[in-house]
Amino acid sequence: MASGLLKRKNTALCIKMYFLENLMEMKLLFISPLLFWCLLDHGASGVDIDRVILMEGDSVTLHTGVETNKKDRIRWYFNYTRIAQITGDLSKICTDVQCNEGTERFRDRLKLDHQAGSLTIMNITTNDSGVYKLLLSSSNTDSEKSFSVIVHDVPAAEREKMKRKSVKEGESVTLDPDVVKNPDDLKMWYFNDILITNITKDWSKICTDDQCKERFNDRLKLDHQTGSLTLMNTRTTDTGDYQLLINSSRFGIIKSFRVTVSGEYHFGHSVLFYFNSFTKLIHLNQLCKCFCCGLFEEVSFESILQNNSNQIYHLHMHFTSN
Repeated sequence: MASGLLKRKNTALCIKMYFLENLMEMKLLFISPLLFWCLLDHGASGVDIDRVILMEGDSVTLHTGVETNKKDRIRWYFNYTRIAQITGDLSKICTDVQCNEGTERFRDRLKLDHQAGSLTIMNITTNDSGVYKLLLSSSNTDSEKSFSVIVHDVPAAEREKMKRKSVKEGESVTLDPDVVKNPDDLKMWYFNDILITNITKDWSKICTDDQCKERFNDRLKLDHQTGSLTLMNTRTTDTGDYQLLINSSRFGIIKSFRVTVSGEYHFGHSVLFYFNSFTKLIHLNQLCKCFCCGLFEEVSFESILQNNSNQIYHLHMHFTSN
């Protein structure tokens, strides 16, 4: 009984794979999307559809969930269009426009893992919402997997506010992923590609290496429930890119943030200039004000000593970093 059911399921998968493979070549333009998905879903009972909810600008990795080898044939489809493929023959690896000429929806935003077969969609948009199907063919069996990807539209101004954080030195800032949380998911925060936190269901670690400890020195606070990260008593050295990787066995989501910490500094403390006349210094001072407009908040000078015919001045330039 079970053997017969498995054979019928594999037969249905073979038919679907053949249909998908030859759809574009046969140019069956009369086939509607509805009929296409009926053919895809027929005989696929028991196949779970993973639901992935994202915001515009996020990145997501869809995992195959199986161990693959060089002889396996992996094909990814978005709606009824093949967007990625990998086989034992490396010449047949393709993504998006390479798979189907004229299809440019994901241009330069797809990444295919040649080892595991997982597919990454970067900088996702609302136009990328839809059903993604994985068809895997091996010498022993055929299998499929489906993902329903939903991308929420966020106004540009609001998205900018969420993704980019600007604070003054000494203030605190919280990076909130604002996604549906699963306590079993692995969550990892990175600062400029350096791992700074690690959260699982039962434990968490903050600053896993000496470089991280030296930079943040107990100034990180982690919310174990939401996964949000707070930087306390910020410094200008905290300026940079922060990424949260939320990883499960089915898919991984990457949330990116840009943090800018501003503070007042002295540009090289002070600069010494030698002049024979006071007029030349006045000209230099005015010139500096013109070139540094918008960067320096104050430019001033003072005489500090006199040596024969040469006058030595300090030129002070105070600026606020952005």
